[in-house]
Amino acid sequence: MSPSNEGKKQRLDKVLSHIGIASRSEIRKQAKQGLITVNGAVVKDSGIHVDPYKDTIQVAGEKVLYREYVYLMMNKPPGVLSATEDRKDRTVLDLLSTEYAQFEPFPVGRLDKDTVGLLLLTNDGKLAHELLSPRKHVPKTYEATVEGEVDSDDVAAFSAGVQLEDGYVTQPAQLTILSRERGTKVISYISLVITEGKFHQVKRMFQAVGKKVTFLKRVSMGELKLDETLPLGSYRELTAGELNMLGETDK
Repeated sequence: MSPSNEGKKQRLDKVLSHIGIASRSEIRKQAKQGLITVNGAVVKDSGIHVDPYKDTIQVAGEKVLYREYVYLMMNKPPGVLSATEDRKDRTVLDLLSTEYAQFEPFPVGRLDKDTVGLLLLTNDGKLAHELLSPRKHVPKTYEATVEGEVDSDDVAAFSAGVQLEDGYVTQPAQLTILSRERGTKVISYISLVITEGKFHQVKRMFQAVGKKVTFLKRVSMGELKLDETLPLGSYRELTAGELNMLGETDK
């Protein structure tokens, strides 16, 4: 998971604008004012080329930590789209601060508008491709509330693969019954592990066995697990350990 452009020189103003220090025009002004140093030497030309991973760059006395990619874990709230833009509804990118939005991250895979839980956002296209590639069969774990009594027959059906309304037969899935509530209606609480990501797949799988999902939450993707301390709508950067987990997942 090391930066792919490490060792490659880039324009100083491009490096600084990429991480949100300032616009290129503002960076030019700061350079002319003698506010930027590279390896201890004042640089008046913001167009010089530097290696952002090896050279020590300071702006107004503050050391610059450069990075090409950003990796964020979000606890997606309901009512927000897993998209980069939408004319009517808010998207997960609208929840990001400028500090992270400037990296132009995108959601890795989609959660339905009313689905909550683990969503990875990054601008690392290679990693995203590996995690979403059908040939990788990266497992995704969901917890759901289901109207109806989920039983051993459903567990067996999911394990064999369920035929959806359009005729598609899903890959085998691991369904676990966590608990049930019996009242005017039977409510089942389940955990489900799937290895693909068809449109509305979890809801359609339960529809195929005559039941309805009323709440859906993704709790893990590969080895990466949702940080349950994150409030809905909040996010944080992945730790080095979590990033390594994703690195193992995409192999």
